[in-house]
Amino acid sequence: MLLENIALFQTIVEKGSLAAAGRELRLSPTTVSERLAALEAHYGVSLLNRTTRSFSLTEEGRTLLEGARPLLDEVRDLDARIRHGADTVSGLIRISTPSDLGRNTVSDAIAEFLNAHPQAMIEQSLTDGYVDIVSEGVDLALRFGTVADSSLRVRRLGDVGRVVCAAPDYIKAHGAPATPADLQDHNCLLMRFGRELDNIWHFESGTKKQQVAVRGNRVADDGALVRQWAVNGEGIALKSELDVADDLQSGRLIALLTDAAPPPAALQIMFPPGRALPRRVRTFADFLAAKIKAQIAARGS
Repeated sequence: MLLENIALFQTIVEKGSLAAAGRELRLSPTTVSERLAALEAHYGVSLLNRTTRSFSLTEEGRTLLEGARPLLDEVRDLDARIRHGADTVSGLIRISTPSDLGRNTVSDAIAEFLNAHPQAMIEQSLTDGYVDIVSEGVDLALRFGTVADSSLRVRRLGDVGRVVCAAPDYIKAHGAPATPADLQDHNCLLMRFGRELDNIWHFESGTKKQQVAVRGNRVADDGALVRQWAVNGEGIALKSELDVADDLQSGRLIALLTDAAPPPAALQIMFPPGRALPRRVRTFADFLAAKIKAQIAARGS
């Protein structure tokens, strides 16, 4: 019963309320409250600071959540191996991905993986902002750029080229920038990452480095939307080559400033700190890494 109550506590935190956890697990509100109270009585501490509308984790609650997640994953993985056999990959995998990459490259990989492992289930969250993968119960996250949280485990996939690009209609109407500095006279489509506005674009030409402050009339925290604006001819975008490869090949977008390319961005898979990964997570991470590395290699060849 202790493990079951810890699992319930994890669900309460992930779902954001006792009522939501009850609906997820098909338990009555009274049962959820009683089992949470029993868990707090077992440890002799409060795990949640509760108000009428919300709650927050106490320090003891945070410690329990961080320690319980790998333990519960191992128990679920063991249960799946015993029930379904050692060769079966089963159970829920929670993944967080950038919106554009997630809708295309990752979505295709998920479909292929689930065809091979029908006992598995994948819950995908699409966001270009910061995600606390520990508190949100994410098994693995795919992210570009530098990883600020040194406690996370990181699996590097490679450097992905980036490209400044625009639709033929935009270039026809406004011309193409000849140098990075010319971008200041163009409508640039900007990304926002949390509180940070990505309006300083960097360029490299040999040993020469340059940065340009750009501006435009459209800002989004969704990379897929920025790409669509670019395809629609609304302005110039700075995108990962993985995201716009098909658009460049089809001619929907045209690469600009190819003699002064933006520096590539590191792409990595991040995992929560803790013990060994459950087999389902490890298997999917290996599969996804192979697919993305192949795409990166193909772009570089």
